Amino acid sequence: MIVVADTSPLNYLILIDEIDLLPDLFEKVLIPAAVLQELKHSKSPEKVRRWIDTLHDWLEIRPLGSMIAHPLLIALDIGERQAIQLALEFGIGAVLIDEAEGGKAAEKLHLEARGTLGVLERAARLGKADLRRALIKLKQTTFRLSPTLEAAILERNS
Repeated sequence: MIVVADTSPLNYLILIDEIDLLPDLFEKVLIPAAVLQELKHSKSPEKVRRWIDTLHDWLEIRPLGSMIAHPLLIALDIGERQAIQLALEFGIGAVLIDEAEGGKAAEKLHLEARGTLGVLERAARLGKADLRRALIKLKQTTFRLSPTLEAAILERNS
């Protein structure tokens, strides 16, 4: 399965040392130019900037073929807009996106939206990740994870 990624899931998976789950779960991960630029931005964590400067055979930067015009995408940030547009242009059915509004827009456009938590849960179900350990590390970043959601995820995957 090929998937398109927004910045946030890549950022957090890099920060918690779980980025190598993506090639285990997906054949290829595509990103648009805006996501690449956000990952390389001077305000991105140094660990993220170092990671994106290394070539990864499962990660591919794809240019957009057209301007983003869909009304559902107007309110989203540029990385989210371009990720969804890229998925639509190339007929890819899923996007990795954490932001609620981006996920809702993707789903309204008939795309499956998964976030960092969805990636971690899927990897745990396949025996490729320790979900409890990953959530502990995720809480040490700026990722917002309520105690209620954390408890539900752990119960669902126990």
